[in-house]
Amino acid sequence: MRTWGPLTAVCLGTFMLLLDVTIVIVALPDIARALDASLSDLQWVVDGYALALAALLLAAGAAADVLGRRRVHVVGVVLFAAASLWCGLASGPGMLVAARGVQGVGAAAMFATTLPLLGSVYQGGQRSAALGVWGAVSGSAAAVGPLVGGLLAEGPGWRWIFFVNLPVSVASVWLTLRVVPESRGPREMRVDWAGTATFACFAGATTYATVRAGSDGWTSTPTVVSYMLAALSLLCFVLAERRAAHPLLDLALLRRPAFVGVMLGALAFNAAAFGVIPYLSIWLQTLEGMSPVRGGLVLLPLTGASVVASVLVGKLLHGVPARITVGGGLLLIGAGMFCQAVLDAGTTWTVLVPGLVLVGLGTGLVAPTLAGAALATVRPERAGMAGGAVNTSRQLGYALGVAVFGTVLTSRMRDTLPHEAAHTLAGGGAEALRGTFSPHTLHAAFASGLNTAAVVAGVTGTLAGALILLLVRAPRPHPTPPLDSPAPEERVPAPRP
Repeated sequence: MRTWGPLTAVCLGTFMLLLDVTIVIVALPDIARALDASLSDLQWVVDGYALALAALLLAAGAAADVLGRRRVHVVGVVLFAAASLWCGLASGPGMLVAARGVQGVGAAAMFATTLPLLGSVYQGGQRSAALGVWGAVSGSAAAVGPLVGGLLAEGPGWRWIFFVNLPVSVASVWLTLRVVPESRGPREMRVDWAGTATFACFAGATTYATVRAGSDGWTSTPTVVSYMLAALSLLCFVLAERRAAHPLLDLALLRRPAFVGVMLGALAFNAAAFGVIPYLSIWLQTLEGMSPVRGGLVLLPLTGASVVASVLVGKLLHGVPARITVGGGLLLIGAGMFCQAVLDAGTTWTVLVPGLVLVGLGTGLVAPTLAGAALATVRPERAGMAGGAVNTSRQLGYALGVAVFGTVLTSRMRDTLPHEAAHTLAGGGAEALRGTFSPHTLHAAFASGLNTAAVVAGVTGTLAGALILLLVRAPRPHPTPPLDSPAPEERVPAPRP
C-alpha cells in the first residue's frame, strides 16, 4: 500500500475526471428527452464542464502550491462528487448545466495536482513506472467514456453516468488521506486571481456568444455584446498578466512563433478531433435508431486506432521531432474529418469508419507528443507554464469546437428546415418532427449539417497541422523539471490523453 497506494489514489481521481469529459456524449439524446433540453442546453452540458476545467486549471495548480496539494486535491474530489450527485438529481437543463460547471471546478483542482502529488512520492525508476501507469489510465478513460456512458444510459439510466462517480470519489478521498503525503510550494507564491477571473470571463463569453450565434444569428444583439465582453476580458487579462508577480501566462512566450503555433495546434486538436462527436451521437440515436450502447460502439474505430497509434509512437517513433508527429497527426485528423463528410439521406454509419480510423490515428500521434512540442519551444524554467497552457488550450478548444460546430450544423440545416425545426432536430427532437416532415427530409437535413461541420473541422485540423510544421521549425529537447516543482512557471504539465 505504501508503494502503490498514492498512485492508485491519484489514478482513481484522474480516471474519473477524464471519463466525465466523454461519458456524457452518448447520453445526450436521453438527457434531451428526460429534461426537455434544447440544443443550446445540450451544448452547455458538454461545454460547462470543459470550460470550468480549462479556465481554472492553472489557477488551481497555483492555489495548491500555497494551500497544500493534497488538501486541494481532496477538496476537488469532494466538490466533484457533490456536483455529480447534483447532476444525477437535476430536474431541468439549467440545473444540470450549473452542476456540470461545478463538476469542472472540482476536476480542475484534481487534475492540476495529479502529477505534483506523484512527484512528491516517487523518484527514479518508480517515478517512470508511476507515470507510465498514470498515462495508460488517462488514455483508457477517454477511450472507454462513450462505451461506459452507453451501457449506463441503456441500463440503469443516464443519471447513473453521474451517480457512478460517488463510490469512486469516496475511495479516492479515503486513499488519498491515508497514503498521500502533503506538499507545498515556496511561501512567497501567490495565486493570480485577476488573471484567473479575466481568462474565465473571456473563455465563457466567447463560447456563449458562439452558442447564441447558432440560435439568434451572428449579428444579433446578445451575440455581438457577448463577443465585445470577450474582447474586453481578453484585454483585461493581458493587462493583469503584465502586472502580476506570478502570472498564469508569461506574455513573453507569445513572442515565440513556435510556442504560439503549438498553442493554436492544441486549441485546434480537441476542436477538430472531438467537437463534432456530440452531434454525431445525436444523429446515430435519433435518426439511425441506435441504442446508446451501439452509438458508443460506433466510435470504437476512433478509440481503437488512437490506442494503437499511441503505442506505436512510444515504440517506433522515439526521437522523431514532435513537430512531425503533432503536425502530421493534425493533418491526419483533418483528412479523417473530410472523409466523414460523405453522408446523405440513405447512408449508414459504416461510411464513417475510414474517417474515424484516420482521426484515431491522428489523435494517437498528437496526444502523447503535444506537451513535448510545447516544452521544446521554451526554456526549462517555463516548462510547467507551457504544459499548463497546452492543457488549457485543449480544453478550451473542445468547448469552442462543440459550440462552433453546433452553430455550423444548425445553419446548414436551415437551408432545408425552418429555424425552430432545425434546432429541434439538432437537439435530438427528431421524433417530434416526424409528423411534420418526411423521414427523408429529416435524414437529408441532418446529414447535410454533419457534412458541413465535418468539412469545417477538417479545414481546422489541416490548417493547424500546416501551422505546426511551418512555425515549429527546430525544437530542441530540454530537461524536464521535477514533477513536484512548486512555482507556476516550473510545474510540469498533466498531458491530456
